[in-house]
Amino acid sequence: MHSPGSSTSRPLLLGLTGGIGSGKSTVSQRLAQLGAVVIDADAIARGVTAPGGAAMPAIRAQFGAEFVTSDGALDRDRMRERVFSDPQAKQQLEAIVHPLVGEETARQTRAALALAPPVIVFDVPLLVESTHWQKRVDRILVVDCSPATQIQRVVARSALEPAAVERIIAAQATREQRRAMATWVLTNEGLSLSQLHAQIDALMEDFQKVRQQLAGTPLPYPPSGV
Repeated sequence: MHSPGSSTSRPLLLGLTGGIGSGKSTVSQRLAQLGAVVIDADAIARGVTAPGGAAMPAIRAQFGAEFVTSDGALDRDRMRERVFSDPQAKQQLEAIVHPLVGEETARQTRAALALAPPVIVFDVPLLVESTHWQKRVDRILVVDCSPATQIQRVVARSALEPAAVERIIAAQATREQRRAMATWVLTNEGLSLSQLHAQIDALMEDFQKVRQQLAGTPLPYPPSGV
């Protein structure tokens, strides 16, 4: 039930980002438990490049069958190697995937707005590298940790070698660049899960205060499209 005057209220549109292995997914899961709606750009991208995904016919046509797995998905390891060594291939892949991700993100945003949550979280790994995403959110939360911790976490959870993780980190925005863009920085280093949750819970209170300040202001993201 809306309180008097709440017709001017709207969700806080929060950009969530962090380097690989920073613990961003754990943060987004906790925010969802606290009532936020999370829109995961990386999950959407994986969806359009999964077996039968909307991007797959164009990827096959552009790059060839060797970049498609036997079940019809993008061969992510092979493509990762290709785009690291070939900037043009990276641009070609993004030209296929990004519009599809944009369409699905807009659809999910419209659905989220209909639910009237206090916060809509846009989980965007490359938010700092993307100037258009910076304009689509009210505030930015960066999950931060040291590169050594990033490497340790990713190696522990995947088949990647440390050198491969280092290459991914080097291709992303620097730690300093992310922190410079942040409204809030959550340092996820040496924390237990309960300690991390306590910090996220405190941040949620800050988000609610900012949401009140934003009442009556227009949304920075165009929910009708991209």
